[in-house]
Amino acid sequence: MTKIKDIGEQGLLERLQRFCPPEMIGDDAAVLETAPGQSLVVTTDVLVDGVHFSKLTTSPEDAGWRAAAANLSDLAAMGASPLGITVGLGLLGELRVSWVERLYQGMTECLQKYNTPIVGGDVVRSPVTTLAITAFGQVNPSQIIRRSAAVVGDAIVATGVHGASHAGLELLLHPELGQNLKDAERTALIRAHQRPQPRLDVLPILQKILNSQSKIPVALEAYQRCDLKSKIPVAGMDSSDGLADAIIQICRASSVGAVLERRQIPVPKTFNHWLPPEQALQYALYGGEDFELVLCLPQELASALVQHLGEGAAIVGKITAGSTVLLHDKQKKFPDQVLSLRQGFQHFNS
Repeated sequence: MTKIKDIGEQGLLERLQRFCPPEMIGDDAAVLETAPGQSLVVTTDVLVDGVHFSKLTTSPEDAGWRAAAANLSDLAAMGASPLGITVGLGLLGELRVSWVERLYQGMTECLQKYNTPIVGGDVVRSPVTTLAITAFGQVNPSQIIRRSAAVVGDAIVATGVHGASHAGLELLLHPELGQNLKDAERTALIRAHQRPQPRLDVLPILQKILNSQSKIPVALEAYQRCDLKSKIPVAGMDSSDGLADAIIQICRASSVGAVLERRQIPVPKTFNHWLPPEQALQYALYGGEDFELVLCLPQELASALVQHLGEGAAIVGKITAGSTVLLHDKQKKFPDQVLSLRQGFQHFNS
């Protein structure tokens, strides 16, 4: 009899997708048509004590912030602005009320930055503390960002550095690490893990660039010929499960491949005098929970976006024909490496 651990997270998701309308799954959130000119975007994220947060590394306030940020990041990945969230809690009866209040304080601190209220939820008894958030957002149907909209020739943009969150987690779990780090550097990495910032700020910048480019009609015509659901020449998702995971997922949804240039992958400057290059690269590709956006778009638009976003943003590669995602070194010091989901974190892996 097949067990969940035998097929893993991705295998389980593939089986469950059979129960959903095919046109409504495969992205960071579901899109429901509600009224002319607007679509409702809905996303749900579940965090479990001991898997996603721990008292060893995360205060109740930080757990609340991270939970809210993860959901807002999914909305940003769809091009949507947040409307509100609901919160489902599974709690032990012995848990202190103050812990729950501090959890909500952290959520509120994150949500207030984006004028997003908590509009409801549910509380149940549970043998393990569980936090499930459903976030609601809205977006003009013509501005929805899909994973399935990448085409050959697109540049791949990372909106910020990767690996900082994982580095912060390692420092929390192993305080003896990073003895050569300055206090400010250590604090910045830990904060990247405990208080990640959803990149909702990228959306107005991206829209401004799209609106100002004279070449957009040509790009749109090309996308319409491909009969894609996206009406803008941008594909994307967030990098909550790692930069490599995001690019692989986009390529799968778009039936394309990619080539990443290892020396263009943005990592924190701190890594240069702390981590060996290969370890820094692993943190960036597979560390996860950086909550940056990974966007695929025409080269001219990608260059303009990176210039507007400034330090940390980078073009990390390009979309290619086929289905393989390669890590390449232009200086040929390292052989090409095929990237796969198996190399990153997956639920139910042994």
